Amino acid sequence: MNKNKVNGTDAVMDRAHPRTGLNARETQAFGRLIKLPIALAEKACAASVDNLNQLLADTMTLRDLYKKHHWQVSGPTFNLLHLLFDKHFQEQSVLVDMVAERIQTLGGVGIAMAADVAETTIVPRAPRGREGVRAQLARLLHAHEIVLEETRAMARNADEIGDEGTNDLLVSNIIRTNELQVWFASQHLVQDPVEGNNSK
Repeated sequence: MNKNKVNGTDAVMDRAHPRTGLNARETQAFGRLIKLPIALAEKACAASVDNLNQLLADTMTLRDLYKKHHWQVSGPTFNLLHLLFDKHFQEQSVLVDMVAERIQTLGGVGIAMAADVAETTIVPRAPRGREGVRAQLARLLHAHEIVLEETRAMARNADEIGDEGTNDLLVSNIIRTNELQVWFASQHLVQDPVEGNNSK
């Protein structure tokens, strides 16, 4: 047998094996920006990336609250809320992806790991155990309020610094989706629908 052919085959096979256990290094440090040709000042990009990373952490936390409550909800409205919570989880997942991609578009690095999210979010941490339905809903609504309050401030800031892309994302996607979810979730806390008042 040709020794060179065997050695060549071995070399090809060696290259085909997955390389695991490599000592990887960061190619872009968190908090550092790369300049992309998007006709937006680096200072504006940096400001938006900082804001969006906070929003990303809070949106990921809200998303995960919905999944937690989807799994743990109980009681007579179980099926309805089980489905609603999962629907809202899916919608928040879309927002997470949009925010993360906007950060990358601006030349930044989005946070991604659960430990980093937990350190960054300003949404209060939920207990590990199960809560009652009203407490679950109240917790979700409080998280939405936090996200909406910061998003409105971030949208104004993005507008002031000329970052129309971020402003559009915040207004058209984040605010509108969260407002709609607040409406749907809050109606499950209404005990008695408001009746018409016939008094003159």
